[in-house]
Amino acid sequence: MPRQDFKSVHTIRVRWAEVDPQNIVFNANYLMYFDVAVTEYWRNIECVYPEGFEKIGVDSFAVKATLEYHASAKYDDLLDLCCRVSKLGRTSLKVAVEIHRGEDHLLSGEIVYVLADPKTRKPTPIPDSLREQILAYEVVAPEQ
Repeated sequence: MPRQDFKSVHTIRVRWAEVDPQNIVFNANYLMYFDVAVTEYWRNIECVYPEGFEKIGVDSFAVKATLEYHASAKYDDLLDLCCRVSKLGRTSLKVAVEIHRGEDHLLSGEIVYVLADPKTRKPTPIPDSLREQILAYEVVAPEQ
């Protein structure tokens, strides 16, 4: 995806605890970075998790995550966590995440979330208010 398609970009610095003996980010930590990217996305559209989701009567559950490694991040690198909603379904949404170090594209991936009733944990339609916030924020309209 072209980098300009991502309006939500959050910069982090790789910490010592996140690297392995090879001095590169341990692979499982990239999912933690994805979680940070998604959390900042919700903050950017003014639906801060979990309070914003509680307010509209839903919760979200990750049901699938994929990562594709292009290059390694190292200790003390500054990383841009780029995030966007790429698909809006009836009860689910797909979030695209890319990680960049300057001009270097290090990682691509997706997380699929299902929205659910917080009590029953059964899938529920994406509230119109959340759908509208996403559509108003995105540079490129999500697939529907």
